[in-house]
Amino acid sequence: MKQHSPRESEFSHRSPYLENYRSFREPMTVLASLLSRADNTPLDQRRRDPNTLLDQEGKAIADPADPSQKLALGGDPNTGYEKWAEYWRKVHGPRFIYAQDTEEGKIRHLARYDQVHRISAGPTHFTPPPYVAPTDANGELYDTVIGHIPEYRRPDWDGMAYLAFNTPDDLKAVFSQEKLRTKIVPEDQAIFRELAPVVATEHIILPSATQRDPILLVKIHRRQEGMSREEFQEDWLRKHANLVLAKPAAHKYVKRYVQLHNMGPVSEGEPFWHPASSGIDGITIMAFANMNDVEDFLMTDDYSEIEKDERRIADPKASEYWTGLNYNVVNRVYPEHATIR
Repeated sequence: MKQHSPRESEFSHRSPYLENYRSFREPMTVLASLLSRADNTPLDQRRRDPNTLLDQEGKAIADPADPSQKLALGGDPNTGYEKWAEYWRKVHGPRFIYAQDTEEGKIRHLARYDQVHRISAGPTHFTPPPYVAPTDANGELYDTVIGHIPEYRRPDWDGMAYLAFNTPDDLKAVFSQEKLRTKIVPEDQAIFRELAPVVATEHIILPSATQRDPILLVKIHRRQEGMSREEFQEDWLRKHANLVLAKPAAHKYVKRYVQLHNMGPVSEGEPFWHPASSGIDGITIMAFANMNDVEDFLMTDDYSEIEKDERRIADPKASEYWTGLNYNVVNRVYPEHATIR
């Protein structure tokens, strides 16, 4: 059996180690899998997929909150989020690459693979900037924070796996590999609580100059009542995207702007169907150089107009956004171009 060196197993598939790149002007196909980590949150507080949350014997845990049940990922609950994030990036990422059939070139069907790890301290739809210190009725700081600590409100998702392919056939070529079924799917069941794939068409509105932008703003959209998915996506791609491009703040702060248009299955039983992702109409991805740029962008008048127009076509009560740290695991695309609209 051929042994993979550390560089060959992962780093040779992205800059600066990769030597061969491709550029695309037509929209690519993206599998954006929204995910939550395996944890002990009670079922009445957070959903789970029926075949995930395995114990240390590989069996599905019936009640995540049962203290006698030990998650397969294991570890101290106090450091559970940290351990999961480290495992996903440092172990699962290389395992996914290692499982690819390099001799038949299946790995070359994968144009890009990013891991987006949600950052709790970044802006979310629950707590957007500006951040204001809690004060009493006279505008004075409380003498103690005890009793005045705001409730933490967690978004539905802990991150997103972003895989890009030149064509839908390339997606099928990668996910039809036997090793992914036998090696990676069981791992997914152990480390994730919910895994909701969104098969989408990728429209790059503002291309990235480097494709190594570290911070992402991820916005998950569900259309307004009375609109079809096709109507929402057409308006979003034409009218709304043009509004964003017309705003100086977008060019000042945003390093990459992508719309992912859900084209996935709508019927249960079809490949990649999931009850949570089937209701998602699109995902906005905006990249930034640092977290302060995200915060500054969200506080501009330009963004206020962008958000107002977004609410015209997307239901804010059924949508969410959060901020994530982006890890570029595989990237065969350079330079990146705005796609033809």
